[in-house]
Amino acid sequence: MPLFRNLLFWLVLALVGAVVAQAMLQDPGEVLVRFRGNDYRTTVLGALLLVLGALLVLWLLWAALTLPFRGWRAFRQRQARARLGDGLVALQQGHWTRAEKLLAQAAERDDSAAARIAAAQAADARGDAAAAQVHLDALDARHATTRAVAIAERALAQERPADALAALDDPAAQPLPPRGLWLRARAAAALDRSYEAYGMLGALRQQQALPAAELDAAQARWGAAALHEAADANALADRWDALPKPLQSEPEVVAAYATRAAALRWDEAAARSLEQALDARWDDALVELYGALPIGRFDVRRQQLERWLQARPANPSVLLALARVLRAQGQWPQAEPMLYRALAQGGGGAAWEELGHGYAAIGDDARARLAYANALRVARGDTPVDMPGRDLRQQIHDAAAVEVRDEHGVPRLRE
Repeated sequence: MPLFRNLLFWLVLALVGAVVAQAMLQDPGEVLVRFRGNDYRTTVLGALLLVLGALLVLWLLWAALTLPFRGWRAFRQRQARARLGDGLVALQQGHWTRAEKLLAQAAERDDSAAARIAAAQAADARGDAAAAQVHLDALDARHATTRAVAIAERALAQERPADALAALDDPAAQPLPPRGLWLRARAAAALDRSYEAYGMLGALRQQQALPAAELDAAQARWGAAALHEAADANALADRWDALPKPLQSEPEVVAAYATRAAALRWDEAAARSLEQALDARWDDALVELYGALPIGRFDVRRQQLERWLQARPANPSVLLALARVLRAQGQWPQAEPMLYRALAQGGGGAAWEELGHGYAAIGDDARARLAYANALRVARGDTPVDMPGRDLRQQIHDAAAVEVRDEHGVPRLRE
């Protein structure tokens, strides 16, 4: 297509030239120039040729005069590009001082925004925050967006989200590029404005600011945080209903909704959300949360946990959750064996901690302290010590008898 346009241009130009030449040959015209009493006569064509010749001479003179300056400017540009390349290599290799020096020189010679930002990164890497700020301040209004993105990225790295948001909200920096949108969403989330960050996901996806997998993870994270930040039950319900259906079954999001609903004394919604999520997809962490929520409905939750326990008799999370509900109902004699069964199935530190709470509630301080200590040992990866009175292995083995079914569905006791 460009070749066709060029050919058409030259054809039209040749046609116009031919028409003008024919007109000149038919009537060459006359040009009279009177200068200091002398008359100079020529044809129009001759006058045009003289003017063109004069312009050509002037252009050659100008080119000859400016040649040294153009050569010097080209040399400086080549030198600046070489310093930029060497500076970036030095930055990648960790030669911070050398990198900053080369990049600063490249920026001065070529007014490169990339060189100034890289110089600021080198200054930060060697611990000179003041020098880094000087490099960023040197970016003029032509690079307002680039400067805002660089300042925001630096502020977020230093855990100053308010400064990052202020830089990105500068009117001179609008519209924000994909990187700027991502940084702004992160800054908003860090300032407990996750609902605002969640609302930016559409623009982030449209501009492909990050891979889809990372944006999906951010959607779950910001969605859960937005639920945590809901000021009242109405806001919580609106935000929950606005979430996509697949996201409403994500354990992280469901846990956030249930926790916030329980804090707002919305007990029915908290319990129901966990039950529905567990019916759709099993998750041990949600089961433990179901037993630990500070809500009522003890009988309903106990019945639900007992049904789950029938289906999963060796699941430590169900055993632990059921023990928590039993202890909350004041039925410690029934909760204690559940906790030992949970320990036998790998309940770990959470079961030991709950065991400590139970012993502390009945005034058995010695066993409570030992259970708490075992919780800490398990968290560190150490082996728990024996409980008083008998061998820990035997105690756990005795308490861990639970009905299971063999491959034919026949009930039997765990050996």
